Amino acid sequence: MNELDCTVCQTQLHGYLDQQLDPATAAQVAAHLSACAECARLHDQAKLLKLSVKRHAPYYPAPASLVASVFAADKPAPGFIQRWQKWLTPAFSATALALAMVLYIATPGSEQPLIDEAVSSHVRSLMGEHLNDVVSSDRHTVKPWFTGKLDFSPPVFDYSAQGFPLLGGRLDYLQHQTTAALSYGHAKHIINVFILPTTEADTATQSRTVRGFNVVSWQAGHMRFVLVSDVEKAELEALGQLLRNGS
Repeated sequence: MNELDCTVCQTQLHGYLDQQLDPATAAQVAAHLSACAECARLHDQAKLLKLSVKRHAPYYPAPASLVASVFAADKPAPGFIQRWQKWLTPAFSATALALAMVLYIATPGSEQPLIDEAVSSHVRSLMGEHLNDVVSSDRHTVKPWFTGKLDFSPPVFDYSAQGFPLLGGRLDYLQHQTTAALSYGHAKHIINVFILPTTEADTATQSRTVRGFNVVSWQAGHMRFVLVSDVEKAELEALGQLLRNGS
């Protein structure tokens, strides 16, 4: 079996996801994905995109009259289909991907872009010296600092007694809007808590792992909360519960 290089594998990814490749090519792609972390990452992103579009994109069924007229029309000869299938399939797959990308970006309520931005911001805050604009464990110092800098009032609490001392806060920018970022400590780890306004309904708490970091998120009271850290999932969820309870 000839091994695929990354360029060839990436041109076949969407046909592979749509199960449109012949068995031999599909096996080559699968073998390459098992050995190449970068192509496997691109495959996972495309798969997530496909699932998100299915979950969020609106569906409009065709009228019964249109369906009937389409199936009543003359069908091309089988030979025609066989000759053109191998040429039309890649083009259709690329077009479908482009449409899916537009729908994915434009569809409201998709949380993945926000999560990705939050993780990237968390990493940047640890690499430089801009973890906090205001350094204090006193909520009565941190909360007033945001006044006039945001068009909403983020909840600020210190959970030193529970093992999550408040370290400070800063302004961040996620999803094209200014965001409050609070930092907490826990056993030598840093936890970033991003808070931004939303008009969407409340949602339940969700936990996931993104690029090796644990992420806990939810929406409540017209605010969206995203917690990012490398602490254990259960510990991050415990801080999330404290914040959600507002105590």
